[in-house]
Amino acid sequence: MKYDFDEFVDRTGTHGMKWERTEALFGEKDLLPLWVADMDFRGPAPVIEALARRAELGLYGYTHRPDSLLEAFGAWMEKRHQWKIESDWICWSPGVIPALTAAIQTFTEPGDRVIIQPPVYPPFFKVVTENGRELVTNPLMQRDGRYEIDFEDLEAKFRTTGAKLLILCSPHNPVGRVWTRDELERLEAICAAYGALIVSDEIHADLVYAPHRHIPLAALSERAASRTILCHSPSKTFNMAGLQAAYIVIPDKGLRTAFNKTMAKGHHTMSNTFSIVGSESAYREGGEWLEQCLAYIEANIDYAIGYMENYIPQIKVTKPEGTYLLWLDCRGLGLSTTDLKLLLLRKAKVALNDGLSFGPEGEGFHRLNAACRRATLEEGLKRIRDAVYS
Repeated sequence: MKYDFDEFVDRTGTHGMKWERTEALFGEKDLLPLWVADMDFRGPAPVIEALARRAELGLYGYTHRPDSLLEAFGAWMEKRHQWKIESDWICWSPGVIPALTAAIQTFTEPGDRVIIQPPVYPPFFKVVTENGRELVTNPLMQRDGRYEIDFEDLEAKFRTTGAKLLILCSPHNPVGRVWTRDELERLEAICAAYGALIVSDEIHADLVYAPHRHIPLAALSERAASRTILCHSPSKTFNMAGLQAAYIVIPDKGLRTAFNKTMAKGHHTMSNTFSIVGSESAYREGGEWLEQCLAYIEANIDYAIGYMENYIPQIKVTKPEGTYLLWLDCRGLGLSTTDLKLLLLRKAKVALNDGLSFGPEGEGFHRLNAACRRATLEEGLKRIRDAVYS
């Protein structure tokens, strides 16, 4: 079927964070929300219909995860990412961040070092420090607007800190890189040389634009599979984060048993009834919607980049290879961090994610969510242009 991504969906009264909590979180009225990674689109029709049928039953008791769900997820991974996985490799978590927390608690001890690669998704910092581990950063390098891994620094950090674990963001949020096979193999080799495990957050794996292709880290080799905790979820792919479901693929039996033991200690064992129904229907029948959605978002991204080049050339943005997030380099405006924030919030009246929340390397940047109606994007960009030149 043909989906209409220009459709206006009134989210008033839905308790959605993006549209109903923006004023409280940003401290300003009348803001246009272009921040949190939450699409403004209705999800796939088969998912909506499956959830409606389940809701109509009127019974919402304890629900187990059926084999058919694991089979659907496995088939999706094989079709989309050319990686055949076994059903018993699949663990469950209510979200990727709880899974990262469980992995840190399982495979490191208090005081151990954990490496992350900023600028990166803000919770990565917290899951390390709030669990009593020491944070080590391996900042990405920016070359001609494109971010790359600093492998020399990464090896030096392992050598000097003895870090036990690395959290990889693949594809990377917020810079939009889709790591190549060569990059992933080099990173995995360094981690293996120093005996470190890798927790790979691949929540944006399905949101990639041609000619780029996402490669699951654990699919690289048997060695990579034996040292990887891979986190996947339908939440970003199908705009269903509120259903709270993540599928954690751990091929190694020992690592898998230990991870599940930690999840059981926290009593994270039961799935939400609707997350089961929504996930299975999305993985079985959501492909058509996703293809159309990606085409629409990529057109939005191209529009935004062209608009910046033509009307706000002081703000630079490199087209992301994956995700629906634009990493705006606002340093050309010549504003302080405070003045830039005031420009966007008080003059432009747009709510973006402040780059500093992604680490010191994000100073002077802001993150914009392009997974919205074109009319919303046009209005947001116009507001920014008018604020810059007023």
